[in-house]
Amino acid sequence: MPRYILTDRAKADLREIISFIRRDSRQAAKQSRVEFNEAMRKLAEFPLMGHTREDAEDDSLRFWTVYSYLIVYRPGVKPLRILRVIHGARDVGGVLRRGH
Repeated sequence: MPRYILTDRAKADLREIISFIRRDSRQAAKQSRVEFNEAMRKLAEFPLMGHTREDAEDDSLRFWTVYSYLIVYRPGVKPLRILRVIHGARDVGGVLRRGH
């Protein structure tokens, strides 16, 4: 089974997202966690299915959308590295320039 790992920053991103969702609905938070995990497993299996973005200076990064969030990952390494999980309305290029 293909594998993936999350950077410490991606783990923190997910904790913050799930915590934010949980404020409104525990069930929605659980479902969101399932959706993120399923998406990451699928990306590990098919890493090139994500898209690139013009505002990302690093052309090797790929992005996959889950709800309004972007899973930012590097497909060329094994196991797949999930770098960040950030809201799509943010300045994605700026967030990534400040470090992932």
